[in-house]
Amino acid sequence: MAAPVDDMFSFCVDPGKVSTGVDVRFINHVKGKGLFAKKSIKKGDAIFLERPLVSAQFLWNALYKYRACEYCLRALETAEENARRLSGIPGLSLPHPELCHVRPELHQACPHCQVMYCSSECRQAAADEYHRVLCLGSSQDDPDHPINKLKDAWRSMHYPPETSSIMLMARMVAAVKQAKDKAHWQTLFSHFCSRTGNEEEQIAHKLLGDKFRGQLVLLQSFFKAALHDDHLSRWFVPEGFRSLFALVGTNGQGIGTSSLSRWVHACDALQLPAQQKEQLDSFIDQLYKDIEKETGDFLNCEGSGLFLLQSSCNHSCIPNAEASFPDNNFLLQLSALSDINPGEEICISYLDCCQRDRSRHSRHKVLRENYLFVCSCPKCISQMDEPDVTSDEDEEEEGEAEGDEMEDEMTDV
Repeated sequence: MAAPVDDMFSFCVDPGKVSTGVDVRFINHVKGKGLFAKKSIKKGDAIFLERPLVSAQFLWNALYKYRACEYCLRALETAEENARRLSGIPGLSLPHPELCHVRPELHQACPHCQVMYCSSECRQAAADEYHRVLCLGSSQDDPDHPINKLKDAWRSMHYPPETSSIMLMARMVAAVKQAKDKAHWQTLFSHFCSRTGNEEEQIAHKLLGDKFRGQLVLLQSFFKAALHDDHLSRWFVPEGFRSLFALVGTNGQGIGTSSLSRWVHACDALQLPAQQKEQLDSFIDQLYKDIEKETGDFLNCEGSGLFLLQSSCNHSCIPNAEASFPDNNFLLQLSALSDINPGEEICISYLDCCQRDRSRHSRHKVLRENYLFVCSCPKCISQMDEPDVTSDEDEEEEGEAEGDEMEDEMTDV
Protein backbone atom coordinates (compact mmCIF):
# COMPACT_ATOMS: atom_id res chain seq x y z
CA MET A 1 0.00 0.00 0.00
CA ALA A 2 1.09 3.62 -0.49
CA ALA A 3 3.19 5.27 2.20
CA PRO A 4 1.52 7.76 4.55
CA VAL A 5 1.11 11.16 2.88
CA ASP A 6 2.89 12.92 5.74
CA ASP A 7 5.95 10.79 5.05
CA MET A 8 5.99 11.08 1.26
CA PHE A 9 5.77 14.89 1.25
CA SER A 10 7.77 15.58 4.40
CA PHE A 11 11.03 16.52 2.64
CA CYS A 12 9.42 18.82 0.07
CA VAL A 13 9.72 22.57 0.24
CA ASP A 14 6.14 23.65 1.06
CA PRO A 15 4.73 20.11 1.46
CA GLY A 16 1.17 21.36 1.98
CA LYS A 17 1.12 23.04 -1.43
CA VAL A 18 2.74 20.07 -3.15
CA SER A 19 0.21 17.62 -1.71
CA THR A 20 -2.66 19.62 -3.28
CA GLY A 21 -1.14 19.17 -6.75
CA VAL A 22 0.06 15.56 -6.79
CA ASP A 23 -0.87 12.27 -5.20
CA VAL A 24 1.04 9.04 -4.51
CA ARG A 25 -1.02 5.96 -5.34
CA PHE A 26 -0.46 2.23 -5.29
CA ILE A 27 -0.76 0.91 -8.86
CA ASN A 28 -0.15 -2.82 -8.67
CA HIS A 29 2.31 -5.36 -7.29
CA VAL A 30 4.49 -5.09 -10.40
CA LYS A 31 4.88 -1.30 -10.62
CA GLY A 32 4.28 -0.54 -6.96
CA LYS A 33 3.40 3.08 -6.31
CA GLY A 34 3.29 5.99 -8.73
CA LEU A 35 2.93 9.78 -8.73
CA PHE A 36 -0.22 11.27 -10.23
CA ALA A 37 -1.43 14.80 -10.99
CA LYS A 38 -4.41 16.01 -8.99
CA LYS A 39 -4.81 19.13 -11.13
CA SER A 40 -3.68 20.43 -14.52
CA ILE A 41 0.07 21.01 -14.80
CA LYS A 42 1.44 23.10 -17.66
CA LYS A 43 4.61 22.38 -19.59
CA GLY A 44 7.53 24.03 -17.79
CA ASP A 45 5.78 24.20 -14.41
CA ALA A 46 7.77 23.24 -11.32
CA ILE A 47 5.83 20.36 -9.77
CA PHE A 48 7.82 20.24 -6.51
CA LEU A 49 11.15 21.05 -4.90
CA GLU A 50 12.54 18.38 -2.56
CA ARG A 51 15.61 17.83 -0.41
CA PRO A 52 17.02 14.33 0.07
CA LEU A 53 16.76 12.19 3.17
CA VAL A 54 20.50 11.63 2.75
CA SER A 55 23.02 12.48 0.05
CA ALA A 56 26.74 12.02 -0.45
CA GLN A 57 29.46 13.05 -2.85
CA PHE A 58 31.12 10.34 -4.88
CA LEU A 59 34.35 9.22 -3.27
CA TRP A 60 36.57 9.96 -6.25
CA ASN A 61 35.65 13.67 -6.15
CA ALA A 62 38.33 14.58 -3.63
CA LEU A 63 41.07 12.74 -5.51
CA TYR A 64 40.16 14.70 -8.65
CA LYS A 65 40.16 17.92 -6.59
CA TYR A 66 36.44 18.60 -6.92
CA ARG A 67 35.43 20.67 -3.90
CA ALA A 68 31.82 20.79 -2.77
CA CYS A 69 29.87 21.26 0.44
CA GLU A 70 29.94 18.02 2.39
CA TYR A 71 26.24 18.46 3.19
CA CYS A 72 24.40 20.06 0.25
CA LEU A 73 27.00 19.44 -2.51
CA ARG A 74 27.08 23.12 -3.49
CA ALA A 75 30.33 23.88 -5.35
CA LEU A 76 32.98 25.50 -3.13
CA GLU A 77 35.25 26.59 -5.98
CA THR A 78 34.59 29.92 -7.62
CA ALA A 79 33.79 29.73 -11.33
CA GLU A 80 37.28 31.01 -12.09
CA GLU A 81 38.96 28.44 -9.82
CA ASN A 82 36.80 25.77 -11.42
CA ALA A 83 37.75 26.88 -14.94
CA ARG A 84 41.46 27.03 -14.11
CA ARG A 85 41.50 23.51 -12.69
CA LEU A 86 39.47 21.95 -15.47
CA SER A 87 41.34 23.70 -18.29
CA GLY A 88 44.82 23.35 -16.79
CA ILE A 89 45.40 27.09 -17.38
CA PRO A 90 46.47 28.52 -13.96
CA GLY A 91 46.40 32.18 -15.03
CA LEU A 92 42.96 32.07 -16.65
CA SER A 93 40.67 35.02 -15.85
CA LEU A 94 36.94 34.90 -16.44
CA PRO A 95 35.08 37.99 -17.61
CA HIS A 96 32.09 39.10 -15.55
CA PRO A 97 33.32 37.55 -12.27
CA GLU A 98 30.37 39.19 -10.53
CA LEU A 99 28.15 36.50 -12.05
CA CYS A 100 29.73 33.85 -9.80
CA HIS A 101 27.79 33.58 -6.54
CA VAL A 102 30.17 31.33 -4.61
CA ARG A 103 30.85 32.95 -1.21
CA PRO A 104 34.18 31.65 0.17
CA GLU A 105 33.90 33.93 3.20
CA LEU A 106 30.87 31.90 4.35
CA HIS A 107 32.56 28.51 4.09
CA GLN A 108 33.11 26.64 7.34
CA ALA A 109 35.03 23.51 8.27
CA CYS A 110 34.08 20.89 10.82
CA PRO A 111 36.24 21.89 13.83
CA HIS A 112 37.18 18.24 14.40
CA CYS A 113 37.83 16.61 10.99
CA GLN A 114 38.06 19.74 8.80
CA VAL A 115 35.62 18.63 6.07
CA MET A 116 34.21 21.73 4.40
CA TYR A 117 30.71 23.18 4.20
CA CYS A 118 29.34 26.10 2.22
CA SER A 119 27.82 27.74 5.31
CA SER A 120 27.38 27.46 9.05
CA GLU A 121 23.82 26.27 8.40
CA CYS A 122 25.04 23.28 6.38
CA ARG A 123 27.74 22.48 8.94
CA GLN A 124 25.16 22.47 11.71
CA ALA A 125 22.62 20.49 9.70
CA ALA A 126 25.21 17.80 8.97
CA ALA A 127 26.20 17.62 12.64
CA ASP A 128 22.56 17.34 13.68
CA GLU A 129 21.63 14.68 11.11
CA TYR A 130 24.58 12.29 10.68
CA HIS A 131 28.08 13.78 10.98
CA ARG A 132 28.61 13.15 14.68
CA VAL A 133 28.64 9.43 13.88
CA LEU A 134 30.85 9.73 10.79
CA CYS A 135 33.27 12.47 11.91
CA LEU A 136 36.80 11.05 11.93
CA GLY A 137 38.32 13.86 13.98
CA SER A 138 42.11 13.63 14.03
CA SER A 139 41.88 10.25 12.24
CA GLN A 140 40.68 11.91 9.01
CA ASP A 141 43.88 10.88 7.18
CA ASP A 142 44.48 7.62 9.05
CA PRO A 143 44.32 4.80 6.47
CA ASP A 144 43.65 2.26 9.24
CA HIS A 145 40.48 3.93 10.49
CA PRO A 146 37.53 1.59 9.71
CA ILE A 147 35.64 4.24 7.74
CA ASN A 148 38.72 5.06 5.65
CA LYS A 149 39.20 1.34 5.01
CA LEU A 150 35.59 1.20 3.80
CA LYS A 151 36.15 4.18 1.49
CA ASP A 152 39.35 2.73 0.06
CA ALA A 153 37.68 -0.63 -0.53
CA TRP A 154 34.89 1.10 -2.47
CA ARG A 155 37.33 3.11 -4.59
CA SER A 156 39.28 -0.05 -5.42
CA MET A 157 36.10 -1.68 -6.70
CA HIS A 158 34.21 1.19 -8.31
CA TYR A 159 36.13 3.43 -10.66
CA PRO A 160 34.77 6.62 -12.25
CA PRO A 161 32.28 7.31 -13.60
CA GLU A 162 30.67 6.42 -10.29
CA THR A 163 26.94 5.75 -10.20
CA SER A 164 26.49 5.32 -6.46
CA SER A 165 28.44 5.52 -3.23
CA ILE A 166 28.97 3.34 -0.20
CA MET A 167 28.88 6.59 1.81
CA LEU A 168 25.21 7.05 0.94
CA MET A 169 24.62 3.78 2.78
CA ALA A 170 26.89 4.95 5.60
CA ARG A 171 24.85 8.13 6.00
CA MET A 172 21.65 6.10 6.14
CA VAL A 173 23.10 4.20 9.08
CA ALA A 174 24.42 7.37 10.72
CA ALA A 175 21.08 9.17 10.30
CA VAL A 176 19.27 6.36 12.11
CA LYS A 177 21.94 6.20 14.83
CA GLN A 178 21.65 9.95 15.53
CA ALA A 179 17.87 10.19 15.22
CA LYS A 180 15.80 10.58 18.38
CA ASP A 181 13.01 8.62 16.71
CA LYS A 182 14.99 5.76 15.18
CA ALA A 183 11.88 3.82 14.21
CA HIS A 184 10.56 6.76 12.18
CA TRP A 185 13.77 7.03 10.14
CA GLN A 186 13.79 3.31 9.51
CA THR A 187 10.20 3.64 8.30
CA LEU A 188 11.23 6.45 5.93
CA PHE A 189 13.93 4.29 4.38
CA SER A 190 11.52 1.35 4.13
CA HIS A 191 9.46 3.31 1.58
CA PHE A 192 12.23 2.83 -1.01
CA CYS A 193 12.22 -0.29 -3.14
CA SER A 194 15.06 -2.55 -1.99
CA ARG A 195 14.46 -5.81 -3.82
CA THR A 196 17.59 -7.49 -5.12
CA GLY A 197 15.83 -9.18 -8.01
CA ASN A 198 12.58 -9.65 -9.90
CA GLU A 199 11.60 -13.32 -9.65
CA GLU A 200 8.67 -12.99 -12.07
CA GLU A 201 10.96 -11.68 -14.82
CA GLN A 202 13.98 -13.66 -13.58
CA ILE A 203 16.05 -10.49 -13.27
CA ALA A 204 18.82 -9.81 -10.75
CA HIS A 205 20.55 -6.48 -10.18
CA LYS A 206 23.78 -6.52 -12.16
CA LEU A 207 25.94 -5.62 -9.14
CA LEU A 208 24.48 -8.41 -7.03
CA GLY A 209 25.29 -11.31 -9.33
CA ASP A 210 27.82 -14.08 -8.86
CA LYS A 211 30.48 -12.03 -10.65
CA PHE A 212 30.64 -9.54 -7.78
CA ARG A 213 29.98 -11.89 -4.85
CA GLY A 214 33.54 -11.59 -3.51
CA GLN A 215 33.48 -7.80 -3.64
CA LEU A 216 30.16 -7.64 -1.80
CA VAL A 217 31.42 -9.93 0.95
CA LEU A 218 34.48 -7.73 1.41
CA LEU A 219 32.42 -4.52 1.41
CA GLN A 220 30.00 -5.98 3.92
CA SER A 221 32.85 -6.85 6.30
CA PHE A 222 34.27 -3.31 6.14
CA PHE A 223 30.78 -1.80 6.43
CA LYS A 224 30.04 -3.85 9.54
CA ALA A 225 33.41 -3.07 11.14
CA ALA A 226 32.93 0.66 10.60
CA LEU A 227 29.25 1.16 11.39
CA HIS A 228 27.55 -1.82 13.06
CA ASP A 229 24.57 -0.91 15.22
CA ASP A 230 22.26 -3.28 17.09
CA HIS A 231 19.19 -1.27 16.06
CA LEU A 232 20.06 -1.95 12.42
CA SER A 233 21.40 -5.48 12.67
CA ARG A 234 19.40 -6.58 9.62
CA TRP A 235 21.44 -4.19 7.41
CA PHE A 236 24.68 -5.90 8.40
CA VAL A 237 23.84 -9.52 7.63
CA PRO A 238 24.52 -10.70 4.04
CA GLU A 239 20.97 -10.54 2.68
CA GLY A 240 20.20 -7.27 4.46
CA PHE A 241 23.38 -5.69 3.10
CA ARG A 242 22.44 -6.83 -0.41
CA SER A 243 19.01 -5.22 0.02
CA LEU A 244 20.60 -2.00 1.24
CA PHE A 245 22.96 -2.06 -1.71
CA ALA A 246 20.02 -2.61 -4.07
CA LEU A 247 18.07 0.22 -2.42
CA VAL A 248 20.86 2.71 -3.08
CA GLY A 249 21.59 1.38 -6.56
CA THR A 250 17.95 1.43 -7.65
CA ASN A 251 16.76 4.65 -5.98
CA GLY A 252 19.86 6.82 -5.82
CA GLN A 253 19.32 10.00 -7.87
CA GLY A 254 22.45 11.50 -9.39
CA ILE A 255 23.29 15.06 -8.31
CA GLY A 256 25.67 17.32 -10.23
CA THR A 257 26.83 20.80 -9.22
CA SER A 258 29.18 23.24 -10.96
CA SER A 259 30.04 26.87 -10.30
CA LEU A 260 31.37 27.18 -13.86
CA SER A 261 28.12 25.92 -15.36
CA ARG A 262 26.16 28.42 -13.27
CA TRP A 263 28.47 31.22 -14.48
CA VAL A 264 27.98 30.17 -18.12
CA HIS A 265 24.17 30.17 -17.72
CA ALA A 266 24.38 33.64 -16.15
CA CYS A 267 26.51 34.83 -19.08
CA ASP A 268 23.93 33.49 -21.53
CA ALA A 269 21.28 35.66 -19.87
CA LEU A 270 23.31 38.88 -20.17
CA GLN A 271 21.93 41.60 -22.40
CA LEU A 272 25.04 42.76 -24.29
CA PRO A 273 25.78 44.58 -27.55
CA ALA A 274 26.14 42.12 -30.43
CA GLN A 275 29.93 42.40 -30.67
CA GLN A 276 30.48 41.90 -26.93
CA LYS A 277 28.07 38.95 -26.93
CA GLU A 278 29.96 37.35 -29.81
CA GLN A 279 33.29 37.83 -28.02
CA LEU A 280 31.91 36.30 -24.81
CA ASP A 281 30.45 33.33 -26.70
CA SER A 282 33.78 32.75 -28.44
CA PHE A 283 35.61 32.88 -25.10
CA ILE A 284 33.25 30.29 -23.59
CA ASP A 285 33.49 28.03 -26.67
CA GLN A 286 37.30 28.08 -26.48
CA LEU A 287 37.19 27.46 -22.74
CA TYR A 288 35.13 24.30 -23.22
CA LYS A 289 37.53 23.12 -25.94
CA ASP A 290 40.43 23.61 -23.51
CA ILE A 291 38.53 21.75 -20.80
CA GLU A 292 37.66 18.87 -23.12
CA LYS A 293 41.32 18.53 -24.10
CA GLU A 294 42.56 18.66 -20.47
CA THR A 295 39.80 16.99 -18.45
CA GLY A 296 37.29 15.27 -20.71
CA ASP A 297 33.73 14.77 -19.52
CA PHE A 298 34.21 15.02 -15.75
CA LEU A 299 33.06 18.63 -15.37
CA ASN A 300 30.75 18.52 -12.34
CA CYS A 301 31.07 17.63 -8.71
CA GLU A 302 28.85 14.59 -8.57
CA GLY A 303 27.06 12.57 -5.94
CA SER A 304 23.74 10.89 -5.29
CA GLY A 305 20.80 11.22 -2.94
CA LEU A 306 17.64 9.47 -1.83
CA PHE A 307 14.54 11.59 -2.53
CA LEU A 308 11.33 10.27 -1.02
CA LEU A 309 8.65 11.79 -3.28
CA GLN A 310 10.76 11.68 -6.44
CA SER A 311 11.36 7.97 -5.85
CA SER A 312 7.64 7.37 -6.36
CA CYS A 313 7.96 8.46 -10.01
CA ASN A 314 7.91 5.54 -12.42
CA HIS A 315 9.90 5.36 -15.65
CA SER A 316 8.78 6.08 -19.18
CA CYS A 317 10.90 6.22 -22.33
CA ILE A 318 8.79 9.26 -23.25
CA PRO A 319 8.70 11.06 -19.87
CA ASN A 320 6.41 13.97 -19.09
CA ALA A 321 8.64 15.31 -16.27
CA GLU A 322 12.34 15.63 -15.46
CA ALA A 323 14.51 16.34 -12.42
CA SER A 324 17.06 19.15 -12.23
CA PHE A 325 19.11 21.00 -9.60
CA PRO A 326 18.55 24.71 -10.33
CA ASP A 327 20.02 25.97 -7.03
CA ASN A 328 23.39 24.28 -7.66
CA ASN A 329 22.96 22.12 -4.57
CA PHE A 330 21.07 18.99 -3.56
CA LEU A 331 17.57 20.51 -3.90
CA LEU A 332 15.78 18.55 -6.63
CA GLN A 333 13.17 20.27 -8.78
CA LEU A 334 10.71 18.15 -10.75
CA SER A 335 9.41 20.05 -13.78
CA ALA A 336 6.81 19.19 -16.42
CA LEU A 337 8.09 18.43 -19.93
CA SER A 338 4.58 18.56 -21.34
CA ASP A 339 1.07 19.44 -20.22
CA ILE A 340 -0.16 16.91 -17.65
CA ASN A 341 -3.87 16.35 -17.06
CA PRO A 342 -5.55 15.58 -13.72
CA GLY A 343 -5.33 11.85 -13.00
CA GLU A 344 -2.40 11.36 -15.38
CA GLU A 345 0.69 9.59 -14.07
CA ILE A 346 3.83 11.72 -13.78
CA CYS A 347 6.77 9.77 -15.19
CA ILE A 348 10.46 10.53 -15.47
CA SER A 349 13.08 8.66 -17.46
CA TYR A 350 15.63 6.51 -15.69
CA LEU A 351 17.68 6.67 -18.90
CA ASP A 352 19.71 9.59 -20.19
CA CYS A 353 18.93 11.24 -23.54
CA CYS A 354 21.37 9.06 -25.49
CA GLN A 355 20.04 5.86 -23.96
CA ARG A 356 16.44 6.85 -24.73
CA ASP A 357 17.32 7.14 -28.44
CA ARG A 358 18.61 3.56 -28.59
CA SER A 359 16.63 0.52 -29.69
CA ARG A 360 13.94 -0.99 -27.50
CA HIS A 361 16.20 -3.99 -26.85
CA SER A 362 19.07 -1.77 -25.66
CA ARG A 363 16.80 0.32 -23.44
CA HIS A 364 15.36 -2.82 -21.84
CA LYS A 365 18.83 -4.20 -21.18
CA VAL A 366 19.79 -1.11 -19.14
CA LEU A 367 16.48 -1.04 -17.27
CA ARG A 368 16.53 -4.77 -16.47
CA GLU A 369 20.10 -4.73 -15.15
CA ASN A 370 19.82 -1.53 -13.11
CA TYR A 371 16.14 -1.21 -12.16
CA LEU A 372 14.81 -4.78 -12.35
CA PHE A 373 11.80 -4.31 -14.60
CA VAL A 374 10.68 -4.64 -18.20
CA CYS A 375 9.36 -1.33 -19.52
CA SER A 376 5.84 -1.29 -20.96
CA CYS A 377 5.54 2.44 -21.69
CA PRO A 378 3.72 3.56 -24.87
CA LYS A 379 7.00 3.84 -26.81
CA CYS A 380 8.07 0.31 -25.88
CA ILE A 381 4.63 -1.11 -26.67
CA SER A 382 4.67 0.58 -30.09
CA GLN A 383 8.05 -1.05 -30.80
CA MET A 384 7.12 -4.56 -29.63
CA ASP A 385 7.42 -5.98 -33.16
CA GLU A 386 11.00 -4.78 -33.54
CA PRO A 387 13.59 -7.59 -33.41
CA ASP A 388 15.36 -8.06 -30.09
CA VAL A 389 18.68 -6.91 -31.45
CA THR A 390 20.74 -3.79 -31.00
CA SER A 391 21.68 -1.34 -33.71
CA ASP A 392 25.27 -1.26 -34.96
CA GLU A 393 25.94 1.81 -32.83
CA ASP A 394 24.51 0.13 -29.75
CA GLU A 395 26.55 -3.02 -30.32
CA GLU A 396 29.74 -0.99 -30.66
CA GLU A 397 29.04 0.95 -27.47
CA GLU A 398 28.00 -2.16 -25.57
CA GLY A 399 31.18 -3.90 -26.69
CA GLU A 400 33.24 -1.04 -25.34
CA ALA A 401 31.22 -1.06 -22.13
CA GLU A 402 31.76 -4.77 -21.65
CA GLY A 403 35.46 -4.31 -22.25
CA ASP A 404 35.57 -1.58 -19.64
CA GLU A 405 33.03 -3.17 -17.31
CA MET A 406 35.52 -3.55 -14.52
CA GLU A 407 36.17 0.16 -14.68
CA ASP A 408 32.57 1.24 -15.01
CA GLU A 409 31.26 -0.92 -12.21
CA MET A 410 33.02 -3.00 -9.56
CA THR A 411 36.34 -4.61 -10.26
CA ASP A 412 37.93 -7.88 -9.27
CA VAL A 413 39.95 -7.76 -6.05
